[in-house]
Order: sequence, then structure tokens, then C-alpha cells
Amino acid sequence: MTKISPEVEIKMPMEAVPPVSADVSFISDGFPKYKLGADNQVVEEPVQGNQGPSLKDVIDEEASNLYDQHKRISVRDLASKFDKNLAAAAKLSNEVEALAVKLTQNEGELIQEKFEVKKLANFLKQASEDAKKLVNQEKSFACAEIESARAVVLRIGEALEEQEKVSQASKPQDVDGLVEEVQEARRIKLLHQPFKVMAMEYELRALRDQIREKSIFSIKLQKELTMTKMTEENKNHLYKLDGSEALGSYLRVKPCSDAVPQISRCSFQWYRLSSEGSWREVISGANRSIYAPDPFDVGRILQVDVVSNGKKLTLTTNPIQTVSGLGSHVDTLLRKSNTDFNVVISQMNGKDHSSHSTHSFNVGRMRIKLCRGWITKAREIYSPSMQLCGVRGDASNAAKTLFWQARKGLSFLLTFESERDRNAAIMVARKHALDCNVVLAGPDDLV
Repeated sequence: MTKISPEVEIKMPMEAVPPVSADVSFISDGFPKYKLGADNQVVEEPVQGNQGPSLKDVIDEEASNLYDQHKRISVRDLASKFDKNLAAAAKLSNEVEALAVKLTQNEGELIQEKFEVKKLANFLKQASEDAKKLVNQEKSFACAEIESARAVVLRIGEALEEQEKVSQASKPQDVDGLVEEVQEARRIKLLHQPFKVMAMEYELRALRDQIREKSIFSIKLQKELTMTKMTEENKNHLYKLDGSEALGSYLRVKPCSDAVPQISRCSFQWYRLSSEGSWREVISGANRSIYAPDPFDVGRILQVDVVSNGKKLTLTTNPIQTVSGLGSHVDTLLRKSNTDFNVVISQMNGKDHSSHSTHSFNVGRMRIKLCRGWITKAREIYSPSMQLCGVRGDASNAAKTLFWQARKGLSFLLTFESERDRNAAIMVARKHALDCNVVLAGPDDLV
């Protein structure tokens, strides 16, 4: 960096030069003498005796002395002022360097602020585009829901009109039937005495109550007999079912001893028995050693076939019990138009999901939505292609996980915060779907 030195202007002070008369003495007789001659002419008289130096020599000597003195004074002052100006120039140079550093810092901050402003502008632009896409998507979903609601209203109107027509057509028949019954009652009343008619009615009521009690007792005995047979069969098996036979838990096939083949070498298939136990339904996808009962299984008996070394063994459960308080909790949720559940996506389209962030599983009256903030993973109205059930494969939290197929080609395994939330979400979604004439179940379920 170039240093700038100020120009120095030196002025000789007047008091530094003494007057000539202070140091110079003139010889009185050193000057020429003049006199008036004839005709008033000036005539120079000759100088007598020793003459001193001439006036010119004196003036030259005095001028030389004055020059030397002036030179000495000028150099000293010039050196002093040069030192002062050099110090001022150094100080000024330091200030210039500090200003240059500060200017460089300000320039860097300005560049950084410019970059931040540009980044913020790009973010706002992207946010604006995303907002437009979201608005368009919400608009399309709203239109789809409106069309679906219109279709439902039209179907309900058609059903009401058809029911009204049927009721109008059957009304004359009902009136004729009532007239015949009244006439028959009058005939019986005329043929029999009133007290005998009342006695017959009491006897009929008593017989009906007895038949009902015997029927209930017979069904109870059949169930106990079936369970006894199943228990005896399970005792002779090499494997057993471990776990609570209730909703919110899970059942696991375990070997009864170390001598039997390991679970990893066996194949499994779970079944759901009818209430009478006369036939059983294959639970599609439930072909693992673990199975978490679904709300569909409440009151039903479950069976699992274990195939080991070419031999098939069947293990049977008692009727699956419900959870206390779950029904009232579901009734409370059904009063709302939408219910949100916190979930984590375990799998997406059969592949493990890398992100373990919390999403919102929104169950509404017309559709189901899975999103995280303003990012929507899936949003579908209830349709025959939609499936919803408890998880039926291997899962670390089987009792908290459900399978949801939003549409063909898009499916999720969702893990809830609790078993209660998972079962409540299934029951609420199935009730809302049923109101839209859609039955939500698992793959290949008989509904």
C-alpha cells in the first residue's frame, strides 16, 4: 500500500533574521566625500590615510553570513517538521489500513446478506409453487368428495323412493292381513270363554321361554364340548399358542420342547372360524408364527395350521375377547367428523421406509388421509379397492400395526402409538366406510 506524505511548506520567520544594523558597523570615513565645485558641481575629494573595506565587500560578507545562518535555521526547522509530518503520515496510513479492512469486512457481509436474500427468495418461490400445487390438489379432492357425496345422496334418494313404493304396494296386503287376524280373534273369542283364551296365552308364553332357555343351554353345551375337544387336541400337540386371546395382544406359536423342529423350519396358516364352528375362513397373508387379532376376530375362534416335517398340526384358541372401554371410546370418536392418529410408516409398497418421522393418519367420514405437515402421502375416498386390517405378517409391533391399501399400487404398514389407537382406527374407518356402502377388510376376506 502506498503511503502518502503531505507536502511541507517552510516559511522563514522574520524574527530569525536580525537587522543588518545590529551586527554591522560602518567606518565613518569609509565613505567618499563630496563637495561642491564651481558651477555647483559635485566633486569627490580624495580619501586620506588607510581605507577600510569597500561597501560592496561588506554587503557581500554580511549577505554570506545571513545566508549561512538562514540555511542552518531552515534545515533544523525542516527536520523537525518532517518528523512531525512523518508521524502524522504513519498514523494516517494505519487509519487507511483499518478503513480498508473494515471495508473488506463490510463487503463480505454484504455478499453474505445478498446470498441469504437470494436463498430466501428461492425458498419463497418454491413455497409459493408448493402452495399452488397443494391448493390445486385440495381442490381436486374437494371436487371428488362433492361428487361422491352427490352420488351417495342420489343413491339414498333412490333407495327411499323404492322403499316408499314398496311400502305403498304392501300397505293393502298388511291391512288385509290385519283384518283377517281381527276376524280370527273374534271367532276364537266367540268359540271359547275368555278365561280359557288367557290361560292358553300364558301356557304358550311359558313354552316359548322354556324352548329359548333350552336352546341357549344347548348352544352353550355345544361350545363347551367343542372347546373341550380342542383343548384335548392342543394337549397332544408339540406346539402351543402363547399370548392373551384378546384384542390388543398377539398370539405366537411356540414349541413345547427342544426336541421338535424350530419355528423357522415350519410353515403356518391362520384361520377364522364361524360362530358355530362349522366352517373356517382363511385369513389371507396370515402365514407367520405371530398373529395380532383384528376387531373382525372379536367373538370368533382362531386356528393355526402348523406344518412340520410333512405333518400338519392344528392349534385352536378360545373366542377372542374385546377390550374394556374400547366400544365407548369408538362411539366418542364416531361423533367427530375427523379423527387424527399419530403413526410411523414402517413399510411402503412392501419395502421398509427409511424415515421414522411421525405422520398423521386422518380418518374422516368420506376419506382417509396420511400426511406429515402439509406434505400428503395419500388421500383417498372410501372405495372397493381400499383395504384396511391388522398386520398379518412379521412385524416388531404386530398389535400396534395395521395394513392400509389406499388404492391399487399404493399400500402402507402403519405403526400406532398404542394398541388401543390401532384398533379404534380400524373400527372407526370401517364404520365410516360402511356408511358409504363400502366394506373395509383385509385381502381376500369374506365379508
